Amino acid sequence: MWGQVTFKGGSAGARNFSNYRVLRMRESPNITVQIVQSGAPLGGVGEPGVPPVAPAVANAYARLTGQRVRTLPFFPGATMSDG
Repeated sequence: MWGQVTFKGGSAGARNFSNYRVLRMRESPNITVQIVQSGAPLGGVGEPGVPPVAPAVANAYARLTGQRVRTLPFFPGATMSDG
């Protein structure tokens, strides 16, 4: 939702989290992650909660506005070439 980074002259406008707006946990829709035991070696168990954030935000936005967003970035009117 807030993950827009602009580039100018080949450099990112936000170079650190102190000046880069990220989605806060209190702003995020509820996301439930279920780890399924498969018998495979364990690894990367901390990351499964990250990929569902964008679809959860898109679904929450659609529910609030009635408008389905199917492209990134989520900023209204933004395109991948903005910036």
